[in-house]
Amino acid sequence: MGHIAIEGHARRGHLSPVHVRMRGQALERAGDLAGALEAYEAALQAAPEDVQTLSALASLAHRMQMPQAAERLWSEVGRLDPARLDAVDGRARALREMGAFEASINLLREALLANRDDARLWNSLGVTLMQDSQPAAAITFLDEAARLDPRYAQAVYNRGSARFDLGDLEAAAKDFATARKLAKKPEHAAMIDFAAATLALARGELAAGWAGYETRLSRHWADAPVFEAPGRRWLPGAPLAGRHLLAVAEQGLGDEIMFANLVPDLIEALGPQGQLSLAVEPRLVALFQRSFPAAAVSAHATDKAGPRPRRSAPGLDHARPADLWAPLGSLPRQFRTRIGDFPAGRGGYLKPDPARVAHWRQWLQALGDGAPAVGVSWRSGKVFGDRRRQYPPRDLWAPLLRTPGVRFVNLQYGDCDAELAAFRAQGCEVAEPPGLDLKDDIDELAALLSALDLVVCAANATAALAGACGGPLALIGAPAAWPKLGTDAYPWYPQARALTAPAFGDWDGVMEAAQGLVAGLVSIAHPGESRDERR
Repeated sequence: MGHIAIEGHARRGHLSPVHVRMRGQALERAGDLAGALEAYEAALQAAPEDVQTLSALASLAHRMQMPQAAERLWSEVGRLDPARLDAVDGRARALREMGAFEASINLLREALLANRDDARLWNSLGVTLMQDSQPAAAITFLDEAARLDPRYAQAVYNRGSARFDLGDLEAAAKDFATARKLAKKPEHAAMIDFAAATLALARGELAAGWAGYETRLSRHWADAPVFEAPGRRWLPGAPLAGRHLLAVAEQGLGDEIMFANLVPDLIEALGPQGQLSLAVEPRLVALFQRSFPAAAVSAHATDKAGPRPRRSAPGLDHARPADLWAPLGSLPRQFRTRIGDFPAGRGGYLKPDPARVAHWRQWLQALGDGAPAVGVSWRSGKVFGDRRRQYPPRDLWAPLLRTPGVRFVNLQYGDCDAELAAFRAQGCEVAEPPGLDLKDDIDELAALLSALDLVVCAANATAALAGACGGPLALIGAPAAWPKLGTDAYPWYPQARALTAPAFGDWDGVMEAAQGLVAGLVSIAHPGESRDERR
């Protein structure tokens, strides 16, 4: 109601557009993005060509992952005030979030012709090239940004990220260390510390990496959660035997699944007199309870605590209060400090419902008698900006999906109707599991994954689920993937075959390798038949 009143006052002239904009900025700082949006729009209605309000609204649109709106707003800022280079930078950033890399590059190059000494534009061009899978070219422009402004922490950090992409981890670590010394804002320091932590993990320096990984919980980290949990905060080395520990999952679905790898070790450390409570994503409760019967599993909940999300465990059984609590992603600091701490074997640590596995095996059998069944998922649900380059382009999947003698099953969650139609137009047959919500029905999806002969999957939540269930998995990943922890595999999922691109944008070899794995299933299923006979 307060936001509506502000809008009304602005219209009646009781508050100037400047005051309404300032109110929007205060709401944005407090984490009320919807309220800030309403206030900015009210200020803009009163003064449609106010450049400051347009800029604030454009920045908010970017923060709210609305790149099309941000691009339009920054274009308007540039029209009204052509000298504002932040409008060029903002518009270029919005274009690259949309995947319009060529347009972003051209915009920045044109601006640089007249502003060769602007380090920000050189930095922005470097970032655009990096997100367009050109890290080597990006370094040239990031070098120039750092030369023009030797105190420009973000340019040095971005150059380190480009070197990370190229596998030059030693040089990347030096750039991160330099950028950390230059960083003036706490939020920039936190970003650099987290990047340095993932680099340490990528180098196999697990103890240092997990210690730095705690930066994700810093109050200076954007959207870091506040925990509402009983008992004392767990610290590495604290005695666990006989205690009641609440482990709260606090990251994305795939991360919650990956870090569950250590739950059996945690249960063992608590011992027969101890108790483990797990608060996890609601979609995971049934699967985790079946997989870890010794634990009490409930759904966590998230609301707001000022500008930050607050994570709690409202379903916790209070019959025996928890002595300790810990974020699930913090527990590797004690349980995964060496590669040898990861359990070997192929069993998997998540256990789907056997009856539902049998159901999906029957469905697969009906699709094609005796033919191997392969599930495919080619991207994450979000492919904005930097995430886009993490996945092979859709067209590279078509040759694999035309492999004869195989039943392919769609595992791609989210809106993928257009992509499936494009596959079918290219002669690819991809069956859709009937009645299965691939995004929300995780327990049922786990059963389907366990019924398949092979899952070929980009690095997303479905890949994590397939790996955790212990079935055959070909995980197609980008270079510099820190969850590999300095190895050539994924220690979290020892049975998985890691197919890692040698460089961003260089996907042909890994897709050919995946196609070879699929074709090999056909040879195993029909050892005496030629390819023509299978057709």
